[in-house]
Amino acid sequence: MQKKSILISNYFILRKLSCVYYLLSCVLCLVSFSCGNQAQKSNENQPEYSAKIKYSQGFAIDYFADYKVITIYNPWAKNAIQQKIYLVKNKNISVSNDGIKIVTPLKKMAVGSCTYFEFLAQISELECVKGVCSLNLVYNQKIADKAAKKEIIDLGDAFTPNLEKIMLLQPDIFMLPSYNAQDETANRLLKSGVAVVYNNEWTENSLLARAEWLKMIAAFFDKENLADSIFSEIEKNYLTAKQLVENVKVKPTIMAGGNFKGTWYMASGKSYMGNLFVDAGGKYFYENDTTKGSLSLSFESVLHNFHNTDIWLNAPVKTLAELQQMDTRHELFKPMQTKNVFAFMAKTHPNGANDFWESAVAHPDIVLKDVIWALHPALLSNYLPVYILKLE
Repeated sequence: MQKKSILISNYFILRKLSCVYYLLSCVLCLVSFSCGNQAQKSNENQPEYSAKIKYSQGFAIDYFADYKVITIYNPWAKNAIQQKIYLVKNKNISVSNDGIKIVTPLKKMAVGSCTYFEFLAQISELECVKGVCSLNLVYNQKIADKAAKKEIIDLGDAFTPNLEKIMLLQPDIFMLPSYNAQDETANRLLKSGVAVVYNNEWTENSLLARAEWLKMIAAFFDKENLADSIFSEIEKNYLTAKQLVENVKVKPTIMAGGNFKGTWYMASGKSYMGNLFVDAGGKYFYENDTTKGSLSLSFESVLHNFHNTDIWLNAPVKTLAELQQMDTRHELFKPMQTKNVFAFMAKTHPNGANDFWESAVAHPDIVLKDVIWALHPALLSNYLPVYILKLE
């Protein structure tokens, strides 16, 4: 009898253990299923691949199955996203609501800066431009000719564009630079249904980084492969030019910029101009400066630090006489005395348009060779500069 009781007891224990095992198996299956779904969900948020961006820090392009995402980073806030743009081939494709949705390729665009013209020309999409801010200051002849035929609308001043004209134009996008301030104009346009796209190439710290924004613009026309090919050639030419000065024994000292209403604006060490001076084989007083953009200096400090420099680059006028008329104290600088002053004004119009602020952005290799020609003329004795000229 006792043996039978023990057998019955063991039977119930085994039943309980079986139930526990079954319940654990169910829980593990549920957890596994849940984790599998979570992983699948997570993978859905991962791009299939991303564009290779070598120099620019202001944007990224990620490619998903049904769309691509351009991320514009805030230049004034580390690791912060300023804008997300979802590019789709079909307007019915669903995307996240944390950005704007644009159908590509673009058919009609408005621009708030002339620096985009050459990028568009490089990928044969200049015809897409139908509205331009500050049209009277445009150097590009094709844009000017179209404006004369009323095929391009003048959208007013770049800082205060005509909102009514932009909304009547109904462009696919309005591309413009952003600044370190709340842009009320852009906000009003966005609320009115105009797709505002920020292009911050001017905040990059090197010429190659600025030129790489070609890839961002090309994405709106589904021409990324063409842009990659064009940029690779530009990069190769730039690095080849840079090698010309790698072993120079004498590096001319450089001063830059000009005196405007009592303040002298000069390139900082981490600006694209400051890095250009170093790449061209020059010695720049602020090359170890860690700030970006431009430095606001007093005339006295500039005179103290630069009175004996070898070369004056990026002067604000086209002749030595104009420079002397601006301020007679300019005669105190050695480059004025030795007539070693240069300006990026070889391609200008009487209305004030300057191609250095247009096509040069897309041709860093040419700009670098121009500056090497100015600093080390013996290295490029047969070279004809494109954007830079020597003041007389």
